[in-house]
Amino acid sequence: MRKIYLDHAATTYLIPEVTRAMEPYYDKIYGNPSSIHEAGRKAKYAIYQARKKVAQILNCQPREVIFTGSGTESCNLAIFGIAENFSEKGGHIIISQIEHSAVLKPCRKLEKKGFKVTYLSPDRDGIIKISDLEKEIRPETFLVSIMYANNEIGTIQPIAEIGKLIKNLNADRSSQSKIYFHTDACQAAGFLNLSVNQLEADLLTLNGSKIYGPKGTGILYAKQGIPLKPLILGGGQEEGQRAGTENLAGIIGFTRALEIAQKNRKKESVRLTKLRDYLISGIEKKIPKIALNGHHQKRLPNNVNVSILDIEGEAALLWLDKYGISASTGSACDSQSLEPSHVILALRKPYEYAHGSLRFSLGKKTTKKDIDYTLKVLPRIVKRLRDISPITVKI
Repeated sequence: MRKIYLDHAATTYLIPEVTRAMEPYYDKIYGNPSSIHEAGRKAKYAIYQARKKVAQILNCQPREVIFTGSGTESCNLAIFGIAENFSEKGGHIIISQIEHSAVLKPCRKLEKKGFKVTYLSPDRDGIIKISDLEKEIRPETFLVSIMYANNEIGTIQPIAEIGKLIKNLNADRSSQSKIYFHTDACQAAGFLNLSVNQLEADLLTLNGSKIYGPKGTGILYAKQGIPLKPLILGGGQEEGQRAGTENLAGIIGFTRALEIAQKNRKKESVRLTKLRDYLISGIEKKIPKIALNGHHQKRLPNNVNVSILDIEGEAALLWLDKYGISASTGSACDSQSLEPSHVILALRKPYEYAHGSLRFSLGKKTTKKDIDYTLKVLPRIVKRLRDISPITVKI
């Protein structure tokens, strides 16, 4: 049976270049970077070089790169680390309704502590309007967090425009009332520009496992001067921002994966866009009563999210898996929940659209033959499920 992996938005496999880069740091260069002996100095130098490489890609200073254990940790550090400065008087945060749970849940927790949070509604294509954001800015607003590219529907937000708006607003504010801008760029790293200067971002999150790097790795870019309070206290690693002995091999692997992803992003985007559009076109031709979720053009090159009416998405996934096709109904982090996708519901679509949504995310090994096989199998599965479905949605 064919094995086709179409869930790259959930996680990716290690590519050989990353594996080779990591290997020496398991048994040859293994010292604690905080130790002053030769083994420790070699490890510390390796991290120093990795930090410089990441900084070059982000167009920032090396000291502004904080290595973490995941994209989730980086998002938590950005949100709680800034909010801690306002813990006594509270404050106002603006995020979108379609953020990853790594942003949504910290903000909900802050609400319970007295902070005010505005959840911006996207338009029906999943895009946040700049004018809507500007209307919600208050004197007490201290943080805006909008994800660069959505993990479920692939929509790409106008991050540079948002960053420019906030920069202009800050020109009329005192240093004590500054608005900080964070973007979760975990899904964007393999396809979009990451220059923090061009994006006008104060904080930016990345994740190694989305770019063919090791799991359990991530970074938070934090602009110099940001009043960030650490979440993890201990030995003072990462300039005191993230304590704990560094994951040396993971940092090296993450850095190599990011280098490769950014070097190849334009060429790979062209290839995957063709396959993505071929898959979308095939689904539209072969399966009636479907709806593409997200913007048709302003979406990641590898993302296809469709609602197939009159079926349950989870049932379709099990049948796809039986035929060797790995896909998803939404975020893998929320896959244990029976609740429908909050992202699809935020597009103002009925529950039936959310329950019947499927996400196919393409990657390095995806070929046209894989798409052809998927287009052969998927219509059969949909027909079988619709034949036994007690529900028929009118459109």
